[in-house]
This record gives sequence, structure tokens and C-alpha cells, in this order.
Amino acid sequence: MPQIWMTYSELATLSGCTPAEARMRAIHLSLDRRKSRDGTTRVKLDLALTAKFFASVRESDFDLDSAIEALQATHRQMAELLVPNEVLGRRGAA
Repeated sequence: MPQIWMTYSELATLSGCTPAEARMRAIHLSLDRRKSRDGTTRVKLDLALTAKFFASVRESDFDLDSAIEALQATHRQMAELLVPNEVLGRRGAA
């Protein structure tokens, strides 16, 4: 299981609450908390929060997947336009 550590602000964004509420939630859930070298406290997500994090990443990648599909479709269309020209060029050279 991967370890995912978040600041209270990041956890608040994931949970849809304020950083103070995220802090209270982390305390209530007895999540591991550590102060990083940069002075920011980070919280280790439990299994449920990790699943929620991965789901949010998958949702955000959906737009990226659509963009990739559109780019591939455009590439196919452009390639189809080039095929007749290449065939005609080969016939003229023969």
C-alpha cells in the first residue's frame, strides 16, 4: 500500500472542508502526523482517504484522456489525407 502524505490544506481540498476542519478530522481519525523539514505538518492518509485521492486523480485524468483521443483522431485524419498523395507520387515515378 503506498503512503500518501498531505498537508492540512491538501487534505482540506480532498475532503471539501477548511484546513482547520481537516486537522480536526486527522486527529479524530488518529492519522499519523509529522512535521516536515520545511516546517509543514503532513498527514498520512488512511485506506479510505487514499482511495478517495486515487479516485480524484482518475477523474482529473479523464480530461487528459479525452485530449489524447482527440489528438489521435486528428492524427488519423491527417494520415488519411496523406495516403492518396503518396500513392499518386509512386504511380508518377514508375
